[in-house]
Amino acid sequence: MGLQPLEFSDCYLDSPWFRERVRAHEAELEKTNKFIKELLKDGKNLIAATKNLSAAQRKFAHSLRDFKFEFIGDAETDDERYIDASLHEFSNFLKNLEEQREILALSVTETLIKPLERFRKEQLGAVKEEKKKFDKETEKNYSLLEKHLNLSAKKKELQLQEADNQVEQNRKHFYELSLEYACKLQEIQERKKFECVEPVLSFFQGLFTFYHQGYELAKDFNHYKMALQINIQNTRNRFEGTRSEVEELMNKIRRNPQEHKRRNQFTMEGYLYVQEKRPAPFGSSWVKHYCTYRKETKKFTMIPFEHRSGGKVGDEELFILTYCTKRNIDTIDRRFCFDLEASDRPGVPVTMQAFSEEDRKLWMEALDGKEALFINVNRANAKREGSAQLDKIGFTVIKKCISAVETRDAKTCNEVDLENSADWEVKTITSAMKQYLRSLPEPLMTYELHGEFIIPAKSGSPESRVNAVHFLVHKLPEKNKEMLEILVKHLANVSKHAKKNLMTVANLGVVFGPTLMRPQEETVAAIMDLKFQNIVVEILIENHEKIFKTLPDATFPEPISMSVSPPNAPPRQSRRQGQRIKRPLAVYNLCLELDDADSHSSPREDTPTGSMDSLSSQSPTLAFSSSPPGLLDGNHLIMDSGDLAGWTTNPPGQSRPSMVSWTNAPSANPAATNAAPSSFFFPNPATGSDRAVESVAHRKARAVYPCEAEHSSELSFQIGAIFEDVQFSREPGWLEGTLNGKRGLIPQNYVQFL
Repeated sequence: MGLQPLEFSDCYLDSPWFRERVRAHEAELEKTNKFIKELLKDGKNLIAATKNLSAAQRKFAHSLRDFKFEFIGDAETDDERYIDASLHEFSNFLKNLEEQREILALSVTETLIKPLERFRKEQLGAVKEEKKKFDKETEKNYSLLEKHLNLSAKKKELQLQEADNQVEQNRKHFYELSLEYACKLQEIQERKKFECVEPVLSFFQGLFTFYHQGYELAKDFNHYKMALQINIQNTRNRFEGTRSEVEELMNKIRRNPQEHKRRNQFTMEGYLYVQEKRPAPFGSSWVKHYCTYRKETKKFTMIPFEHRSGGKVGDEELFILTYCTKRNIDTIDRRFCFDLEASDRPGVPVTMQAFSEEDRKLWMEALDGKEALFINVNRANAKREGSAQLDKIGFTVIKKCISAVETRDAKTCNEVDLENSADWEVKTITSAMKQYLRSLPEPLMTYELHGEFIIPAKSGSPESRVNAVHFLVHKLPEKNKEMLEILVKHLANVSKHAKKNLMTVANLGVVFGPTLMRPQEETVAAIMDLKFQNIVVEILIENHEKIFKTLPDATFPEPISMSVSPPNAPPRQSRRQGQRIKRPLAVYNLCLELDDADSHSSPREDTPTGSMDSLSSQSPTLAFSSSPPGLLDGNHLIMDSGDLAGWTTNPPGQSRPSMVSWTNAPSANPAATNAAPSSFFFPNPATGSDRAVESVAHRKARAVYPCEAEHSSELSFQIGAIFEDVQFSREPGWLEGTLNGKRGLIPQNYVQFL
């Protein structure tokens, strides 16, 4: 049973039971006061803990932002670039999340702490003051009553009457105070139900808002997360292939180091101990030097180097070699020694000590010393002759293997019945194909063109990469090109069934990259380029119809850096979700800067990009996140239903920095960027009506700036190009149109409607 009500009529009786009920109400309010006090303490601790967590998260975000992966070699794949940028993305995500957490911490103070403190101070405090008055009046009333009752009856009537009036007046005042106190107690008992719970409800509403905003951030981040998972998987696949090649090379060199000596500008190089003579009676000392020798110029250099002193390097000494002679052990008490004489110090030989007899022989042979033996230290560089040839037999074998893989039940081979034998598995046949291709005297794409094929894979736009590979394929010998076409067509057929066989274009690149391309010299640096070989193979598979069925341009196409707008072109709108009107947070937009992206001073990132390591659309192609100047005000809002809710622009001069612009070329002219041509007026679709969209449907437009496509879904065009059937795209800042029979995306601020 709850508290009993305080009847106002009982205030006049002031019975023991009334007093018991008053004390019960007072005890309940005291309990409420302690509860609120404890809740306030816990709420302040929660705010402090939230701020500490936010500070730790921000520190973690800064650590992510400040770290950068270094790579081996002279370039990265697109997958590796996206992985490098991912730490910035994670940092931005945490920053956005912590901004919402700070809002939550502030809301706890405003919605929970302050209202409870106000209720405790104004309401419960007022009851305490009323209680003090009630207790004081109770004491005063009953003291006066006792004193009055103790008056002698012999007092004068006038005195007794005055005493009676005073007691009656005091009793009335006491009853009035008792009534007010009983009313106040019951009022607070009822008020506390909503005055205490409403702030807690507001707190939870803020908490729910924070979690919902976290969910929205995660949902916006999901597209990037999915693409990043593909980037990571592609990089892991390439790593596995590269690691096996590196281990194979390491084992070869371990077995015979000299046979796999790397070609370089020096005839011979390595460590030698050089005798340094001292005045008597100190004798001489032997100091380790790293020595190099060029036979053509007879230049010999020595650099003192001591590993044990932390790798301290001394001053280089260079001289022209006159002659070299072997030292026998009867002339010096050390093994493996030989003398050199410099042209500027005739008659003063320098004594050197090699690490072994074999090492000395190599130095003697390189230096044309006496008793030198000829040892070919570059045997690994001699052309390796394979047993396989690009002849009629080779073409027959490859065609029959491909036929056996693609149509196992067809009778296509009489000599070797690949189709009928139950022992021939697909992997066995494909291994035979790879073995044949590896056994050729040189790879199918030749040693000569190896470096040229690698260059476009390291930089340039998707279209420029395809054009470059297209051009180079037609430079191959005719038989090589014919065999490559047969093989690539087969790989394209295999990739069409990737859902069943798991052989995606990326996986086929990993498998056949080292088979179709390999450098003439096996080095770790060359193996690090395996990933770019894979990209070339991916380009061949994805564009085999264009590359093998059409002729390339007459001139070699120069690689075009990504995200480079023409000198006078406005910045292109990013094909990413923009900021949404309904949310009080910055929607995730792949910006790599932790600073405000709208800042005038935001630097542009100058890093090279390309496609998804070929032209695959499995991961995002990143472009400028710039809103066209001089257009309509508003915010991006693409609803789940696909309706067009608004377009975004930045004020002139406030172009957003490149999200991930992989380029080393200068950015667009800022002056030109800020100048908004008056011809760039479009009907405003932000009203949400269909008429605005229909007003541009099926219209023609003319290009006022040239544009290089950054993705296979975009169109490349020159100034003056006429687009048919132009409509607003669901991508903010983009239009859809048809040019020369091809339909694709067009930057909205690059065209003028006709």
